[in-house]
Amino acid sequence: MKQILITGDRSGSGKTSITLALAALLAKNNRVQTFKVGMDYIDPSYLAAVSGRPCRNLDSFTLTDAQIRDIFRFGCRGADMALVEGVRGLYEGAEALDDTGSTAAIAKTLDLPVILVVSAQSITRSSAAIVKGFQSFDPAVRIAGVILNNIKGGSHKAKATTAIEHYCGVPVIGAIPRMEEMMLAMRHLGLVPYREGSGQGDFNKRIGTITDMIGQYVDLDRFVSLMKECEMPPGTSPDFDPSPVRDVTIGIALDEAFNFYYADLFDILHSLGADYIPFSPVHDRLPEADGYIIGGGYPELFVHELEANDRMRDALKDASRNGVPVYAECGGLMYLTDRMMLKKGWQGAESDKSSEMCGVFAGETRMPARRVVSYVEGTSGAGSPLGRASFRGHEFHYSDVALDRDTRFAYRLSRGVGIRDNQDGAVVHNTLGSYTHLHPVASTGMFRHFVGMCREKR
Repeated sequence: MKQILITGDRSGSGKTSITLALAALLAKNNRVQTFKVGMDYIDPSYLAAVSGRPCRNLDSFTLTDAQIRDIFRFGCRGADMALVEGVRGLYEGAEALDDTGSTAAIAKTLDLPVILVVSAQSITRSSAAIVKGFQSFDPAVRIAGVILNNIKGGSHKAKATTAIEHYCGVPVIGAIPRMEEMMLAMRHLGLVPYREGSGQGDFNKRIGTITDMIGQYVDLDRFVSLMKECEMPPGTSPDFDPSPVRDVTIGIALDEAFNFYYADLFDILHSLGADYIPFSPVHDRLPEADGYIIGGGYPELFVHELEANDRMRDALKDASRNGVPVYAECGGLMYLTDRMMLKKGWQGAESDKSSEMCGVFAGETRMPARRVVSYVEGTSGAGSPLGRASFRGHEFHYSDVALDRDTRFAYRLSRGVGIRDNQDGAVVHNTLGSYTHLHPVASTGMFRHFVGMCREKR
């Protein structure tokens, strides 16, 4: 199969819209498997939509090299091509002096050729200096070609292309003009994940705009010619082998308010002997299950609908009181507090507005709050519904969860913020709610413990 990675020289270079367009174009005649570098939910939802296959995340801070290769191999089953979208600039990562968490680390681990997207606004010959610098910074990263973005006209394109090909020895396979229509389409998409709402027709229209425009300015045949041709080794990791017996059922909140899940979660649950039932906290009644997972999302955008579905809120509170295992991440944690307070000015609100939530955790969620985006590292202690373990994950939120002072916490963080004082993973009964997002492959042991508890409490 053919494989390649697309990255940018910086955040905002245009790599996401370009990767989406190329995936959509290639998927017309090929089975395209997409991947996203880093811990992210939004871009993978778009990539999955255009390719028709689950997009999988690759992150060298949370995952080992072996786990990255396992995910890549498993995701590529039955595909003709693999496209990996980078995160931020090529060398941005968790640290200043190594490439942990970066796109470069994934390129080297998987031995992938790299297409570098360069935002060339207002520069011509200097674009060659940028590419040359990226080449020399880490010679183990193979930059195979360049796509220029934000090109003003023919002279701009010619100068930048000539300079890069002369000084850097790599082809420029595309030069995309600055187009307001494409920027508006991408800005709209960047606000919400694909699943949110029922307006996927609007999504398809905007993706169509992006694809049509980029398709005119990138040489698709040259792009394909730069891909690495490689036979994927047979076999999969035991983490992905489905169990022949599935004796546990787990309800997973999955709707417009809660949809932040890594695609590997569903495979991991099957490997642990669990089936899952999707349900909507916005629309449904709580289905019968042996345990529940409530992932992240944007519950603050649907706070009125969530408050109105009091049967769901009451049922989740009762399930928790009865000892049914519940695991909630970020948006799920917010939903399980007593109430959500949206402050004056948030989304145009004329005054503070408090809405009742599930009341599993004593305390309230307040929005907006300071922005937290961080990798997380810590330990889960005895008594945690996810067991005793060391873990790595990530958190990103604009909310503050203010819980009662006597709240018990299962997580102690050596990196990250958490709920309070570097503590995370609030626990009541057999319910755990955290700001930490876990990658299911990196934390398979914790999910195994959770499924085991569901099995015991059934």
